[in-house]
Amino acid sequence: MQLSPLNQRRWRNFRRNRRAFWSLIVFTVLFILSLGAELIANDRPIVVRYQGEFYFPIAKFYPETTFGGDFKTEAVYRDIEVECLIVSGGDVDCFDAPEEVIADAADGEINGKPIRRGWTLWPLIPYSFNTIVDIPGVAPSPPDGNNWLGTDDTKRDVLARVIYGFRLSVMFTIIVTLLASIIGIIAGAIQGFFGGWIDLIFQRLLEIWSSTPSLFVIIILFAILGRSFWLLVFVAVLFGWPALVGVVRAEFLRARNFEYVRAARALGVSNWTIMFRHMLPNAMVATLTLLPFIISGTIGMLASLDFLGFGLPASLPSLGEMTLQAKQNLQAPWLGFTAFFTFAVLLSLLVFIFEGVRDAFDPRKTFQ
Repeated sequence: MQLSPLNQRRWRNFRRNRRAFWSLIVFTVLFILSLGAELIANDRPIVVRYQGEFYFPIAKFYPETTFGGDFKTEAVYRDIEVECLIVSGGDVDCFDAPEEVIADAADGEINGKPIRRGWTLWPLIPYSFNTIVDIPGVAPSPPDGNNWLGTDDTKRDVLARVIYGFRLSVMFTIIVTLLASIIGIIAGAIQGFFGGWIDLIFQRLLEIWSSTPSLFVIIILFAILGRSFWLLVFVAVLFGWPALVGVVRAEFLRARNFEYVRAARALGVSNWTIMFRHMLPNAMVATLTLLPFIISGTIGMLASLDFLGFGLPASLPSLGEMTLQAKQNLQAPWLGFTAFFTFAVLLSLLVFIFEGVRDAFDPRKTFQ
C-alpha cells in the first residue's frame, strides 16, 4: 500500500529520530517473542515423535496412555517413565529401570533388539509461568543453569513469569489505551466543536466522574464479580478515558472558528466530517503528547493493583506480583532487580517510541 506524501514525511521524520526508531525495533522484537511465549517457556514439549507419529503437546491434550502408559490423565512429560516410553517407542518395559532403558535407547536398540526410537523437542525454557520447579533447597532459589533468573517464593521460574507477564502487561496496555483514547477523543471533540450547553454539561459530568475514587470502585466490583482480566480492562477504560478529553477539547475550541472550518460549513460538509477528517489531524500533536503518560500510567496502574492484591487473578503472571514478592523477600535480590529492569526497559521503550510518533506528527518538527 502506497503511503500519502504526508504520511511519507511523517515516517521519514520518525526514522530520523534514531532513539525512537531503534526503540520501536527493540520493542517489536520483544513483543513478538512474548507472543510466542508458549514456544519459549513451557513445561510441555513442542513436538513429540512416538512410533513414527508426530504429536504436539503444546497445543493438544494427550493422555499418558497415548504413549503406552497406564493413566488416562495428561502425560507428565518430565517424568522419567514417560520419557522412557517415548524414547523406547513403547517396545520395552519402562517401569523397572527407565534410566538404563533411556541410556541404551541412544543406540537405537535394547538388548540387541531394534526399537522405534522416539524423541521430544522442548522449548528453550522448560517451565511455564505456573510450573513448580522440582529442585532442592528453600524458595526463592538463586539463579543457576536451569533457572536463569532464579525462582520466586513458590519455586516458579522467574524468567518464564517475566516473559508471560511482559506479554500480559503490553496487551492490557494496548487494549486499555486504544479504547480509552477513542472514547476520550470523541468526547473531547464533541465538547470543543459544539461548545455551549453541551460543553458546560459535559464539563460538570467530568468533574463529578473524575472525583470518583476508582480504587474503591475496583474493590467493590472485584468483591462482587471476582477478579478477571476483562473486568479490569473495563474498569481501567471507565476511569481512563477522561485523560484525553481536556486537550482534545481545547484544540477543537481553538480551531472551530478557523477559516477552513467555516468554509467547510458553508459548503455543506457534515459536522462529523469536519470534526474527524479536517480538525482531528490538527489536534493529533497535542493528543499524542499525552499518550506516553497514559501508557506508562496504565502499566503503573496494573502493577500497583497487582502489588496491592486488587489486580489480575492469582492464576495469571503479573509483574506487579513479582514486585510484591521482591518486597517480601529482601534476602532474594534477584527478584527486585528483575522487576526493576523489566519495568525500566518496558516503560523507556514505550516513552521513546511515542515521543518519536509525536514529533513525526508535528509539522513544525524536522530532523536533520
